[in-house]
Amino acid sequence: HGLCKNLGFSAEDREENIRRIGEVSKLYADTGVITLVSFISPYRGDRDAVRALMPEGDFVEVYMKIPLSVCEDRDPKGLYKAARAGKIKGFTGIDDPYEEPLTPEIQIQVAEEGGDLAPPAEMAQTVIEYLEKKGYL
Repeated sequence: HGLCKNLGFSAEDREENIRRIGEVSKLYADTGVITLVSFISPYRGDRDAVRALMPEGDFVEVYMKIPLSVCEDRDPKGLYKAARAGKIKGFTGIDDPYEEPLTPEIQIQVAEEGGDLAPPAEMAQTVIEYLEKKGYL
C-alpha cells in the first residue's frame, strides 16, 4: 500500500510502519472517528508508542492470540514459506520474535494448537461487546 510500500521486515521498518499507522489513526481519532486498525506489531515498545499518542483510555489493544501454524496456513502470499527458506530475514514468528502484550484490553484465543478455530463472528462480537461496555459504541 502507498503509505508503507517502501518498508520491509527489518525491526526499523516495522517500527516505522507502526508509527505511520499510529499517526494516521490519531488523525482520525482526533476528529472523533472510532478507528480500528489491524496489523502485525511484533514489538511491545512500538505498540506502547502508539498508545502514548492517544488520550488516556482511548487506545484499545486487541491481541489475537494465533498459533504460528494457523498463520502459516492462512498465508496467501507465501511469506512464511519464503521466510522459512531464508529468503526473508527478520520475519515475525520465524527468525524474529513476537512480543506478546502484557495487558491488552482484549485478548482473543483464535485457536489452540491443532484445535478448532473460533468463528470470526464470535471474535468480532467480543470486540463489539467490549466497545459497548466501555461506552465507545
